Amino acid sequence: MEILTYTPEHEDFRRRLRSFCDAEVIPHVNQWEADRIVPKSVWKKMGRGGFLCPAVDPKYGGLGGDFRYSVIVAEELARTAHTGLAAGLHSDVVVPYIDAYGSEALKAKYLPGCISGECITAVGMTEPDAGSDLAGMKTTAVEAGDTVTINGAKTFISNGINCDLLVFAARDPAVENKYEAMSLYVIEAGTPGFSRGRKLDKMGWHSQDTAELYFSNCRIPVGHRLGAKGMGFLMLMEKLQQERLTCAVGAVCGAEGILAWTMDFCRKTNRGGRPMSKAQAVQFELVEMAADVKVGRTFVDKLVADHIEKKNIVVETSMAKFWTTDLANRTADRALSILGDFGTVESCPLVRAWRDVRVMSIFAGTNEIMKGIAAKFMGL
Repeated sequence: MEILTYTPEHEDFRRRLRSFCDAEVIPHVNQWEADRIVPKSVWKKMGRGGFLCPAVDPKYGGLGGDFRYSVIVAEELARTAHTGLAAGLHSDVVVPYIDAYGSEALKAKYLPGCISGECITAVGMTEPDAGSDLAGMKTTAVEAGDTVTINGAKTFISNGINCDLLVFAARDPAVENKYEAMSLYVIEAGTPGFSRGRKLDKMGWHSQDTAELYFSNCRIPVGHRLGAKGMGFLMLMEKLQQERLTCAVGAVCGAEGILAWTMDFCRKTNRGGRPMSKAQAVQFELVEMAADVKVGRTFVDKLVADHIEKKNIVVETSMAKFWTTDLANRTADRALSILGDFGTVESCPLVRAWRDVRVMSIFAGTNEIMKGIAAKFMGL
């Protein structure tokens, strides 16, 4: 019995998205990897297809759908074997801050563009000296009357080059308690004093435009604050459950893709006069990998179901984030070991996959941070 069931509407969404990926994404992935960026035009095509921000209310142009739509997007994009079109980041991590905490004026202004793909979003949390320790960030926000002045820097920002709108955190330097000092804001690209630095040349995620961002006496309207002043840290904590679940879904999809490709390769490739899949040592490796992946999928599907029912699963999603991203790395390591010398050349699709999954245990809070969170909630 499947944990997650899908309606005819979900299945139609999947069919349309798969056709879109087959026609508009997969044929271009290698070029995007070489260019180190996905064209903004593809985001617009994805938006026109109705594949962005499916949870947003129909009055802004969304589907008003549940998280199963996001799982479908993650699964179908995983089939494309690239990470540059980071729809999950946009739809399930960044836009929910605007949707949940933005004023009606901000939602009416920005959500339709987020859904159509005209407005690509990014989230600015990580800083050069404050990675997993969000409360230790140094970017400042000084509110005076109707204006907020921002100074500071962010780094390793996914969608940093393409983004039209940034949701970011900054602290009030006059507030001593670092947890009460933080607020969230939105800023448009092109705002004076807001600039992009380097597009980072990374080990993996080559088609993902990860960048440095800078604020130098950058002024924005106080109306661009999300929620109440000083509530930024609490808002981050409220949304991290979905962010970690989004990471876990992506990690399981990645592991499934690696396993499927490896099994197919072993069936079709002869060594010593017979298919690799007939060697007992290879069979044992593949069966162990498949069992691992099935456990991960079952765990994540249960959490998706709980999340849809609005259950508090902070501990479980923290566990899922570290376990599934470790799973993706284990699966990639074992797959390359099975391939032998073919697993060392760039023409092997798993080489890209191995590079891409490595960072998953680091971003969105390192796996060590996830274990610390779980330990705290467990009273350890």
